[in-house]
Amino acid sequence: MNLRLKVGELDALPSVSEGGRYWRSTMISLTRRQFGLAAMAASVGGASASAQPGVPTVRLPDGSLVSALGQGSAGLAGGRHPASQEEEALRTGISLGMTLLDTAEIYGNGNAEQMIGRVIAGQRDKVIVVSKMWPSHATADGIRAACTASLARLATHYLDLYLLHWRTGVPDLGVVVQTFESLRAEGHIRRWGVSNFEVADMEDLFRIRGGEACATNQVVYNLADRRSEGGLLAWCEGHGLPIMAYSPLGRGGDLLRNAGLGRVVQRHQSSPAAVALAWTIRSGRVIAIPESGSPAHVRENASALSLRLTEADVDELKRAFS
Repeated sequence: MNLRLKVGELDALPSVSEGGRYWRSTMISLTRRQFGLAAMAASVGGASASAQPGVPTVRLPDGSLVSALGQGSAGLAGGRHPASQEEEALRTGISLGMTLLDTAEIYGNGNAEQMIGRVIAGQRDKVIVVSKMWPSHATADGIRAACTASLARLATHYLDLYLLHWRTGVPDLGVVVQTFESLRAEGHIRRWGVSNFEVADMEDLFRIRGGEACATNQVVYNLADRRSEGGLLAWCEGHGLPIMAYSPLGRGGDLLRNAGLGRVVQRHQSSPAAVALAWTIRSGRVIAIPESGSPAHVRENASALSLRLTEADVDELKRAFS
């Protein structure tokens, strides 16, 4: 498995400039008093929002339970759908038990975080908010500034989970761990983790003092892309670390048109998306974060929470996507 960016790919992805207008303006809007309140809230109520009763959950290393099915936002707030529709979709997902919301500072050049901030207003205690920092910010000052900016855009005093988006270009993982741990001690974040790390990267991380405090590794994982099963899933399971699966429905729609998937769909009188998501979260050690800007599609995704696949279903899907 190789999830590292190739040369040139980093520059091709959306950038977050330290001199960018939105970055500068939001970085200063979170006051010291707000940070103090965040630290107080974290010390008094260290356990953040939990999953709704009856919803399949995944246990994080600190013992907290989160919904096995969350919501992604990589393609939101970019004009593909009306903003009001995308916000309604996110709220619909929350109401149906998809209470973990994943975003990043680069998504929509910060607009996705702002959208999620509007969605969670008035219901912050019901959701788990995950955001990610870009590797170009991986210095002590850069991480703190990026976190401050994300908190301001999200209009929240703390993040439930803060991730390093990629390892590529990070000069010193030790600085990242130390700064994340400081942010956690100060109450700005509840937990921290990584994204797109391979087994060797995880081993490097766990050799660093404090690295074992990592709460999750977010990687691509779906029926059509099971590279993680070659070693990473087993490694994470052995260390009590759940993974967070992005693109759980694949890309481009090919996954959902698979004939073998269709047969399982027929047996359960369900939908391709629901079956694919039920497969992804079946072990209880994977959190899936599908993205949708449509309330109808979100309801379809949420039906995976009550769908239980049989061993025969899993075997058939394995053959269909071998």
